[in-house]
Amino acid sequence: MTTFVSRLRTITAVVFLGLSVSACGYNSIPTYEEQAKAKWADVQNNYQRRTDLIPNLVATVQGYAKQEKDVLTAVVEARAKATQVKIDVSQLTDPDKLKQFQDAQNQLSGALGRLLAVSENYPDLKSNQNFLALQSQLEGTENRITVARRDYIEAVRVYNTSLKTFPGILWAATFFRSNKPMAEFTANDNAQTPPQVKF
Repeated sequence: MTTFVSRLRTITAVVFLGLSVSACGYNSIPTYEEQAKAKWADVQNNYQRRTDLIPNLVATVQGYAKQEKDVLTAVVEARAKATQVKIDVSQLTDPDKLKQFQDAQNQLSGALGRLLAVSENYPDLKSNQNFLALQSQLEGTENRITVARRDYIEAVRVYNTSLKTFPGILWAATFFRSNKPMAEFTANDNAQTPPQVKF
């Protein structure tokens, strides 16, 4: 009878310990980390979608605006640079790597903006169904990128906060010492400058 009671106490203690560990936030840090990594994968997916659309857009514009070689070359070069700058989940704690990635993507965004502005000078291009479809897909992709970046920023905020607040700070100091805060996207330098409006 005493062995049964001692086993029952042991089982009860293990169950109580398991419940208290699960209720005290031990699982929060790895859960939030994995959510942030998943959001990063979504960011990369949307940037890749944009990169995949660019060759078709350039080819369409090239057919109508051969003399805009500088703009087309700038887009192709910016795309090449953007695809070379890769960042995987193990580098999300390095703000310099994330800034390098972000700068390459911003350069591509600027080149695309100039390319789309050039289309205003070519009425035939503006009415081309292929160009309109590609332009619409790019606009949709830019919106997806914005949403994916916002979701990533929020997931990183939750993860980083869990490393600094109670009870997560206790778990971070004991079991998750190797976990570092993840880097967030930041506004580029031009975002602080109001656009010039000329009449």
